[in-house]
Amino acid sequence: MKAMKLTGIGQMELMEVPAPAIAHPDDMLIKVSQVGVCGSDIHYYATGRIGSQVVEFPFAVGHETAGVVVETGSGVKNLQPGDRIAIDPAVSCGDCDQCLAGRSHTCRKLKFLGCPGQLEGSLMEYIVMPEKCCYKIPGHMTMDEAVISEPLAIGVYAVNQAGSLEGKRVGIFGFGPIGMSVMLAGKAKGASDFIATDLIEARKDFARKLGAAWVGDGHDPGLAAKIYKETPLALDVIFECCGKQEAVDIALETLKPGGKLMLIGIPEFDRWSFSADLMRRKEIAIVNVRRQNECVAETLELMASGKVNARQMVTHRFPFEKTKEAFDMVKEYRDGVMKAMIEFD
Repeated sequence: MKAMKLTGIGQMELMEVPAPAIAHPDDMLIKVSQVGVCGSDIHYYATGRIGSQVVEFPFAVGHETAGVVVETGSGVKNLQPGDRIAIDPAVSCGDCDQCLAGRSHTCRKLKFLGCPGQLEGSLMEYIVMPEKCCYKIPGHMTMDEAVISEPLAIGVYAVNQAGSLEGKRVGIFGFGPIGMSVMLAGKAKGASDFIATDLIEARKDFARKLGAAWVGDGHDPGLAAKIYKETPLALDVIFECCGKQEAVDIALETLKPGGKLMLIGIPEFDRWSFSADLMRRKEIAIVNVRRQNECVAETLELMASGKVNARQMVTHRFPFEKTKEAFDMVKEYRDGVMKAMIEFD
């Protein structure tokens, strides 16, 4: 079968590799239909690492995935060949202290699609995943939505972790696919008062289109003052979705006392810096959001019921053979790209 693998920094090659095979009773062989290009994929493509996770080339990334079941292991109970599925890319052990505490996303033995040292990614024609990571989608749901359930589930989990947003003034700093996912999830759960910031005009336009009450420029040196002009009592919750130190600095300045800062973005540096004075005097709570702990099923239900329309996230499509073009576009934020989709069929 064919696989698209990273072969160096900014380099990618289509290779012929052995097809995977079912190894455990609960395994399923899946024909990949579509893969979304994620910001974390771009980190590996552009720098070869995210923190301590370093790529050993060649390596396939990709984890936002939809496909069709081809074959099932003897222990698979609820899915069958021909089923269209969304995939949770996190394979947890189910037995460690983290899994038993309801924290499968920080499983001691976690294996994640497209994560160096764990599992090769889904930028290949076939993959094998356990049944517990696969969710049959209803007939009216598109494969786009199945793919988008992965980043959208991060937004759902982040909103769940933030607590009720009803009646609260919410900021989203960085309006890429994750920032958009946070707004879609927040609106579905009763939030209505959002402001957003970004550096890219097309993404600011997306925020306005989705109903942000005010949209600011992340480069603006007067951004904090403008946020205070818009909301004099400051913000209740801010979702940091861009991994930038400047966004954290503005967040601490524009959160109200008792406010909450949700850290979701992946920084390219090793350490955040926080104003101890602002955090202490305001008693700011800081919450790290790690992926999408058991939220894929809830996310699919939100889309299936019509409470969330995430189809608009997809702005560009590329055939599998042109995956590198997609990665270069997303890396360089060209042509107003929000979500680039790799299509196998």
